[in-house]
Parts: sequence; structure tokens; C-alpha cells
Amino acid sequence: MASPSVLMVAEKPSIALSIASILSGGRMSTKKGSTEVHEFDGMFLGFHAHYKVTSVIGHIFSVDFPPKYQNWTVTDPMDLFQADIVKTETNPKAHICRHLSQEARGCGHLVLWLDCDREGENICFEVIECSGFHRNDARRKVYRARFSSVTEKDILKAMDNLAQPNRDEALAVDARQEIDLKVGVAFTRFQTSFFQGKYGNLDSRVISCYDVSKAVIQDGILEVIDISEKQESKSRPSGLNTVNLLKVASSALGIGPQTAMQLAERLYTQGFISYPRTESTAYPSSFDFKGTLGALANNSMWGNCVRRLLAEGYQKPRLGTDAGDHPPITPICLATEDMLGIDAWRLYQYVCQHFIASLSPDCKYVRTKVEFSVGREFFHCIGKHVTVEGFTSIMPWLAVSDKNLPRFAMGEKIEVSKVELFEGKTAPPDYLSESELISLMEKNGIGTDASIPVHINNICERNYVQVQAGRKLVPTTLGITLIRGYQCIDPDLCLPDIRSFIEQQITLVAKGQADHSRVVQHVLQQFKQKYCYFVKQIDKMDGLFEAQFSQLFDSGRVLSKCGKCLRYMKYISSIPSRLYCGTCEEVYYLPQKGTIKLYKELTCPLDNFELLIFSMAGPEGKTFPFCPHCYNSPPFEGIDTLFGASETGNFGKLGKGAGMPCFLCPHPTCRHSQIAQGVCACPECSGTLVLDPLSAPKWRLYCNMCNCLVLLPQGAHRIATTRERCPECDSTIIEVDFNKNTTPLEDGATLHIGCILCDDLLHSLVEVKHGY
Repeated sequence: MASPSVLMVAEKPSIALSIASILSGGRMSTKKGSTEVHEFDGMFLGFHAHYKVTSVIGHIFSVDFPPKYQNWTVTDPMDLFQADIVKTETNPKAHICRHLSQEARGCGHLVLWLDCDREGENICFEVIECSGFHRNDARRKVYRARFSSVTEKDILKAMDNLAQPNRDEALAVDARQEIDLKVGVAFTRFQTSFFQGKYGNLDSRVISCYDVSKAVIQDGILEVIDISEKQESKSRPSGLNTVNLLKVASSALGIGPQTAMQLAERLYTQGFISYPRTESTAYPSSFDFKGTLGALANNSMWGNCVRRLLAEGYQKPRLGTDAGDHPPITPICLATEDMLGIDAWRLYQYVCQHFIASLSPDCKYVRTKVEFSVGREFFHCIGKHVTVEGFTSIMPWLAVSDKNLPRFAMGEKIEVSKVELFEGKTAPPDYLSESELISLMEKNGIGTDASIPVHINNICERNYVQVQAGRKLVPTTLGITLIRGYQCIDPDLCLPDIRSFIEQQITLVAKGQADHSRVVQHVLQQFKQKYCYFVKQIDKMDGLFEAQFSQLFDSGRVLSKCGKCLRYMKYISSIPSRLYCGTCEEVYYLPQKGTIKLYKELTCPLDNFELLIFSMAGPEGKTFPFCPHCYNSPPFEGIDTLFGASETGNFGKLGKGAGMPCFLCPHPTCRHSQIAQGVCACPECSGTLVLDPLSAPKWRLYCNMCNCLVLLPQGAHRIATTRERCPECDSTIIEVDFNKNTTPLEDGATLHIGCILCDDLLHSLVEVKHGY
């Protein structure tokens, strides 16, 4: 009888490899797939089993609206609050869902090794669904492995303590995703449509010390009236959690939260630090301090400090806070800068220093205070003298500075040698730093250790703030105008309380104390009411925008003719680039991150708009014609899903447009359409290879769905499609007019007609590449 099979799924390929290596003792076989599968035999719950260890690459699914809600023009954002949502594969080209389904066949046990946080718990249930273990079958068992680091000790301990996945934490993520999608998209679509359709360039007290100084000058002698000394200490740090790591990375290392989190995750998957997403600062009672210190003893920078702690005894860590998730972030094994790279090394170095410091003695010093009198005025000075460096020897930037005072005696008279009067004004507070913002977000309950870096990155990417010297966050004109607009209409929208409330509700779902669907409906109903009020009061915000940004009518340059009024439209190049017809008062969104030119004054046969050419940067960037009207309002129903327009994200889709470039158009007679210019099926996806009419003399085909490029015979005078089809493969026959000096044809002939797949000559002259 064959051994039962156990499927194990990790969150990343590198973690799957580590788990398989540990459990198999390095004796395993590996096969290729969407992600690698490592196989070996061993014991599982007391019986012989065949193991298969593979992974996902993060979330398998993401939430979105069904196709009928994707069109900004016909969908009222208000309808999105009640709209259904669908889950689609986050990375369909990776085929992770199919991969899991195939590997789960014949397996009676599923062990989930996803990250031990809410997101990881949510991915657990995505894996369960894809693998078919969600069906009611008593013979198929699901287990959850919980671990904090990719070490042999932690992996084996997790295997001995398999549990069940937490449905409540997974539902909390579902709730957050649905709320963020519906609220975010509704407000974003309304504001974007309203403002981008109108505006073109939318990318103290005096302190007086006179009386005191007068008294000092008149008397001129200070008398020592008191001297006191006090032993004080500066406490060593408690364990390191995610928020504190992000704050230090920004303020001390100059690394932004998003980058810092990516580096920390990489260090974790490589086995150099423990799991980097944690709110806890308290070490568990079972933590192996001696073993972890021992692993760091051979480092030239802090090795002496570590060996001293091991020899003399390390301090018991401060209590800290146990959030019930993961232990604090700690080093796992020794690394070098050459192994990690500069930024990852700096972050790893801090994790090591923080851990060593948390086991070091407190810093101790003597504080001396000397008080003086002169006339009726009293003064004092304070000195400090360090007696025990303690943890500051490993974290010198936190050291207490020595400030030694002269020796004074009680009653001693001291002559005043100099009196200075300073006059100044109070200064406004500086811009917030990333570190200060992280502290405020934590204090107000906005975001989690996982989402705080994402929130900060979003406001930077959307041009609400810019990161300047010292990692200061400087608000842009757009950001300031938006906030002032929200304050005018509904101050709640820009207060931290509203996001904190959502996080609190989601936490209740995660703890099983609130129903997932009721929380979602309650929050959405509140935001729907706020949205309705916001729409009615939008003129208040519009007045602020009008004062800051120029009207579309006054922006841009003349480019092409409108097919409706036959007047020229203006091209607005600022992001997002668009066309504006002042006569019709309509805005047409364009492909982003490239150049736009008029296409020989040719017109679309469907709507009479002049065609444009979009060119992506670089020698291998795509170039394609499109009609502005068709691009924004596809004339053929279902064109966005039928021909893959929804997957044309490479052309800079920003939520509007990307409906139908010419390479997706099924018009039978237009010579720019997919029907006329399409040549054959793409070898790498379900798209069509289309002739690039402007690529001469470096002729090529490009796929209308992916980044596949096919280079055609170079230097030809002309290459064109014909109306003929290949009898063997049904591809379009092309006509090539070779250069007479380089023609490969016999007798100096230059004209050749054939199929690039079946014609031996043409097939030998084409090359498949990847563009962008």
C-alpha cells in the first residue's frame, strides 16, 4: 500500500526550500512548476508519508468589481457601495491556483506554512480553496504550522504542535479588503472624474528677559546655595517590534518604511532574522538567549560585547508588551555585509545591536545639580558623569553625554564674568518626519505593523506628500488642497478617528467578537452617507482647487481634432495625460508613461476622431495607434474582456481609458484594427501578435496582451499584412519588400510573400524577444 501524501505550502519559494531541507535532512528531490516542489519521504503524525513542499508567492487572489462596474463613464460611484465583489488571481500568469490543485491530487493532508499574521491566515484559506481541501471530506485533513523564524528548532517545534487555521483572522482581512475597495474606489472615481476633468496642472511671541538680566548685572556675585548628587539610570530597550524598527530605519538609517519592510522580509526568508511583523516587545519565557548570543559572538564589531555578556552573565530583559502574535524581532544567525548588501546589512546590524542591548545592563550615571542665588534671582546648572556605559556601549548613539562641572563648595562666592541677553521668536513646528508619522499612526490606531508602510507609500505615490531631506514628509499643493477641502465639507474624513474605528472593528472580527458581514455592512453604510453628503458639497472643495490649479481650458497645447465637433482638442501632458475638447467640454484619458503624437491626420472610421500614436520609452518599447474616443468608450460590447484590454496595465492604465486601442479593435475594414494588422497567435499567452506599422526599418510584431516582441527581417523597405491566410496554420500572410542590397532572395529579387510560421525563409529571419 502506497504511503499517504502530505502537501505543505509556504508563502515564498525560499521558505518552502528551507522547510523541505530541514524536514528531509537535505535528502529530497526537486521538480519545476509554477513554484518549485520538493519531495521526500518521512514520518508524519506517527506514520510513513510522502511529502510535497511547495509555495505560493503572496496572496493568490485580490478583490475587484465585476466587469460591469469597471467602466468609469457608465458606473455611478454610489452604486459601488452595494456592488458585488469578485476574487481574481493576483498574478494569473503564475498559474498558482492551478499549480496547487494539481499538486493536491492524491494528498490526504495539507499543512499550511504561511506567515503567522492576519494576511498569512487569509492566504491559508486561499490555499485551502485552490487545493480542494475546502470540500467536506473527512478523509482530508488541514493543519496550520505556526513559527516565528526559519530555523531547524522552530520548524521542528511547529511540526510537533500543528494547529488549525484561524477563520476569524482570515475574515478580518476579507472585511478590510472589501471596505478599502468600495470606499476607496467610490471616492477616488468621483474626485478624479470631477477635478481632472476641470484642471490641467493638477499633478510668534517675543520673549523678554530684561528684568532678570538687570538684577544680575547690579549685584555681580553668585552664591552657591545647594549641591546635590543623585544616581540615575537610562533603561536598556525592550524587545524590537515592527513599528520601532520602521521608525529607526527612517530616522537613523534613512530607509523609508516600504523599503525597510521589504529588506526585513528578505532577511527573514533568508534565515538571518526572525519574523519581522510583530507588535510584541516582550520575549517569551522559553526564548534561547544564550544560543542567539552565541551565534553573534564572532562578529568583529560587537563580538567583544557579546562574549563579555556570555562570560559575566546577561541581564534579564525588560518586561515589554506581549501582543499575543510573534516574539520580538531578533537575529537568527551571523551575516556579513558581503552576504546581504549595504542597506540590508545596515538593517540587520541594527537588529543585532538592539537585541544585544536589550540583554545588557542599564546605563548608569551621577547627576549633579548646583543652585546659585544672586540678589533675589535663583539659577542652577546640571552636570552628568557616566559610571556604567551598559547598553550604550553597543548603541553609542543613545549614550548619555558627560557634562562635568567644576568643584563647588557650599557658600562659595562666584563673580559673574559675563551676562548676555537673547531675543527671539517662537518658530512654527517642522514638517513631520516618517518616524514621527509612524509614531502618530501607532498612537491613533491607524494601520497595523503590516499596513503602516503601505499607507505611507501610498500618500507619496499619489503625490499628496514628497519625501525630502531628513526623511521629512512635505505636503504638496494637491495634498494640502485635498485636506482643506475635506475639512470644509466633512472634517471626519481627515481625522485619524475614522480609520482607527475601522481598524478596531476589523480587530473585533479577527478576535471572533463581531460578525464579518455585519461589520462590513455597518462601515459601508456609514461611508455611503458620508459619500452622499460629500458629493452634494463638492463645490466647497472645487473653490479651493480653482484657486490653486489652472482650468483645463487654459492648459495644454493643440493636438488633434474631435470627431464630434471637428474642433481641435488640447493635449494635457501632466499626469494623468489626457485630451480636452473645450467645445464639447469632454475629457479623454490617454495611455500613460510614454509619448503621444498625431498619426498622419488619419481618422477612425467609427467616430471620425483623429488617430494618435502612443510610444513607450526605449528601443523595445511598444508603439501603437489608438482612437481617443474608442480608447475611453469601447464601441463593441465586452471588448475589454474579450480581447484582454483589462490586462493592458503595461500601458499605464490609471483606472480610466485602456478600453480599446486599435490593436484590440475587431473592425473588419479599418486598416489599423486587429483584424487587419493581426498576424498570428502569441507563443506566450492567449493574445495576438500585431504588426507595428511605425517600426520601420526595424520591423516587428508585438503582442496585444503581453510584452512579447517578434523581430521581423531588419532593413526591409516595407512589410505589410495581406488579406490572405496560411492554409497550414491560419496565420495572416505578410508581404516583405527586402532591401535590394541585403535581400536573401535569389537573383536579387526583393518581394517575398509568406507565413512567418510556415515559410522556411521568413521563419529563419524572425526572433522572439521581450519588450515592455
